[in-house]
Amino acid sequence: MKHAILGAGAVGGLVGAALADEGEDVTLLVRPESKTPHPGTLNLKTPSDTFETAVRLETKLADDTDVLWIAVKAYQLIGALRSVPSESKIGTIIPLLNGIDHVDLLRARFGHDPVVPATIAVESERIAPGQIVQRSPFARLALSMTGQQRLASVADRLRHGGFTCEFHADEKTMLWSKLAFLGPFALTGTASDKDKQGIFADAAWRARLESAVGEVCTVAAADGAAVDREKIIATLASLPATMRSSMQKDVSAGRVPELDAVGGTIVRAGQRYGLDVPVTRELVARIQERLNTLHIAAAS
Repeated sequence: MKHAILGAGAVGGLVGAALADEGEDVTLLVRPESKTPHPGTLNLKTPSDTFETAVRLETKLADDTDVLWIAVKAYQLIGALRSVPSESKIGTIIPLLNGIDHVDLLRARFGHDPVVPATIAVESERIAPGQIVQRSPFARLALSMTGQQRLASVADRLRHGGFTCEFHADEKTMLWSKLAFLGPFALTGTASDKDKQGIFADAAWRARLESAVGEVCTVAAADGAAVDREKIIATLASLPATMRSSMQKDVSAGRVPELDAVGGTIVRAGQRYGLDVPVTRELVARIQERLNTLHIAAAS
């Protein structure tokens, strides 16, 4: 299949490298100023392997494409879509963004059926243009069942490349499950500037983490999703000791974090259903204080 990757950073680069190594046709959509310094290859280092594979570089989607993977930061989405002309013929669009609100935005633009919501759980980092390091021992991709027939062969290739790929019938539960896992971990880790081991070793921060998970699960249930609080806490406890979220890494590096897409989404959804999320609000406020001290603007 022909794939285009919009947002070839830590996650997009990981997916693109895995697909290209499995023989798929991969094009990276990059900003004009990023095209020249990019090597035109993707070098991926995983816990078990290192390889380099060739890809094409384009600044706009020029050809018909079977699958468009969208892996930009949530606050970059509207600007990044300028790389996808309205006349582009795209079979399937797979967004891998954090949060939930982007699904409605993409379906309003491209139609309901082409957009196959997905989530990914992985610790991946772009250390230089075209150089990606997968730090977690897992890469778990969840896809809406609406794309199973179209994407079965793609899922098989990614499984062969070391991914776990599953199709889910309940989109809402799939998306909220990711947010209930990611949100509390990212917010707690960023507010405390602790890795997973540090959070769990500190009784107060672990209590905040577990309370935040409970808040997201309550909001998710009000929105019609079935998210298991105890299962999520157990999964968080099983994470590698040194694991940190991309939000925490962004703030530490002086980059703009996805505070609104993660924390803001939870707070707003709670407000819609008349549910207070005090721990989540506290964590967001602590992070905003860190950003103000570091003079980083939170994207909204």
